[in-house]
Amino acid sequence: MALPRDIVTGDYYHVYNRGAFKNGIHRDRADYMRFLFGVIAFQSPVQFPQVGRLARTFSDTDGFDIPEDSFGHILESRTVELVSFCILGNHFHLIVRELVEGGLMRYMQRIELAYTKYFNTRYGVSGHVYEGRYKAKHIGDNEYLMHLSAYIHRNPRELKPWKGREAEYPWSSYRDYVKENRWGGLLAQEIILDQFAGTKESNYADYVKSSPAKEFDL
Repeated sequence: MALPRDIVTGDYYHVYNRGAFKNGIHRDRADYMRFLFGVIAFQSPVQFPQVGRLARTFSDTDGFDIPEDSFGHILESRTVELVSFCILGNHFHLIVRELVEGGLMRYMQRIELAYTKYFNTRYGVSGHVYEGRYKAKHIGDNEYLMHLSAYIHRNPRELKPWKGREAEYPWSSYRDYVKENRWGGLLAQEIILDQFAGTKESNYADYVKSSPAKEFDL
């Protein structure tokens, strides 16, 4: 796995981690909302004095009610570009491109530190929430990028309530690819969707469905 000093600015990375001892780290809707807020909003150094309140504004169809000026500031000052994501009970997957040197490291440190503080406070525990430092695997070519995007978006099919309904899963960017994009410019999906002609969203959905379910080690 790439260390911070090995990250190449401008390149894409598969970033992932799981709970310590494979424990669940997203236990209910409030946990998912809080973690997802970090994934979306922490792409830039913009600070939010009321993260908890903003996270609770989440809507499955509309995302977070981030003030327009804050949204613009995030977009203008991003240090990373988020391409795809999927959050499950005990782990998460992201595809991220570093825009500024050190941006990926700062982005992930902020996400995991903020969520660890939230989790330990909410559940009255202490210690490590994650198994260790997040992993960042370099995405070396377009074929791997495309397959990885499909793999990440297929993840919810392992959950009984969501098998066959992956495009409705609220904690994945898949619905943003095949339905309305809830995040606007804060989800850089063009690198994937622009490779499909015609009705890009439906063509991408067909690609995900037909993509081989190759496993990636966590």
